Amino acid sequence: DRLCLGALEIEFIRVSHSIPDGVAIAVRAPAGLVVHTGDFKFDDTPVDGQVTDVQKFAELGRQGILALLSDSTNAFRAGSTPSEATIGRTFEQIFRAAPRRLIVACFSSNIHRIQQVLDVAARLGKKVAVNGKSMAANVRIAGELGYLRVPPDTLLRLDELHRLPPEQGVIITTGSQGEPLSAVARMAVGEHKQLEVEPGDTVVFSARVIPGNEQSIARTVNLLLKRGAQVITEEVCPGVHVSGHPCQEELKFMLRLTRPRFFVPVHGERRHLHWHADLARQMGMPAERVFLLENGDVLELTESRGQVAGRVPAGRVLVDGKGVGDVGDAVLRDRQHLAQDGMVVVVVGLDKAGAIMVGPDIISRGFADLPEGDALFEGARALVVEVLAECGAEEKTDWALIKQRIRSALRKFLQKAVERRPMILPVIVEV
Repeated sequence: DRLCLGALEIEFIRVSHSIPDGVAIAVRAPAGLVVHTGDFKFDDTPVDGQVTDVQKFAELGRQGILALLSDSTNAFRAGSTPSEATIGRTFEQIFRAAPRRLIVACFSSNIHRIQQVLDVAARLGKKVAVNGKSMAANVRIAGELGYLRVPPDTLLRLDELHRLPPEQGVIITTGSQGEPLSAVARMAVGEHKQLEVEPGDTVVFSARVIPGNEQSIARTVNLLLKRGAQVITEEVCPGVHVSGHPCQEELKFMLRLTRPRFFVPVHGERRHLHWHADLARQMGMPAERVFLLENGDVLELTESRGQVAGRVPAGRVLVDGKGVGDVGDAVLRDRQHLAQDGMVVVVVGLDKAGAIMVGPDIISRGFADLPEGDALFEGARALVVEVLAECGAEEKTDWALIKQRIRSALRKFLQKAVERRPMILPVIVEV
């Protein structure tokens, strides 16, 4: 398919990935042809039979590609990524050996993985139920669109599955990354409304650990083991997951197919981009034609040279309640500060001359569970009185200045007394 947007002509190229209808994008611009691979792999036996369109990439390479932007997720892994079809054989071994119920956790977008769970379960005479909102929605939509083929009499509701003997049941669920509110995490702590993990159940984490999620997954696995479940992860059985991204030999193959003039590794952390750039240079790509970019960098290319020409605002847009984008870095820092050290509010009532009429009162939240008459709070009150006494007549009319002095003095006092730095909010009320 092709799409024209002003001076740009965009063409979509089929690629294999862990989701249906993966595409790369070829953009024809006045300056030249730019290809973005998207997430891809070269899988000769994909579950849906749709292989990466190697011929199209080669054809674009012959036409001349100005710049290639290529997936870097597995740039540190040697060899080639195994086919998604190999997962089915591993699942069959696990399903046959499981003494009781099976629970398979994977990404709800990984329709091909879900397909293999359904196929293996059907071959072995087991019934499958789906758990988790996103999982249930994706299975329903994929089935309606023809991307998921559900074997007859295999898919049941959770309440129907409970009526069968445990050894006949398979549950596909979300939570492969140990997300606190996911179905698997709630099962692990015994808070799931419909499911309870019992001794002898087998829980399969059919996904790779995303960097940053190690702790949450380890905690979930520990809790499941404590409940008597057998837990299978990629560490225990590498065959329970294969990546949807290319390893080094596939990345080299893509570079040989496309032969770009400039190369930009994308999709990964800095280390992944660095290793992918090294791979391109090892294949003969001149160093000055390889660009490691940060989000927001503007890359300007001509036929003869390329340069980073500036930056544009880029990053996450945070959604909080009904607000979109109104939570910025300053608000996040305040929330982290409150979460770490709590808050101390100082309330004092002053008359027009600046004399203390009420207070000072100290209110704390998330700071310390101390009685009102505690020595620490009494010391804080005395310090506030002292700060106000040191202010001159003119200074007492500048409440912003008084608040700053109270804040600064209390911060030093609490840091020295208890080695904590709570958020301090002085409140002055005119009496």
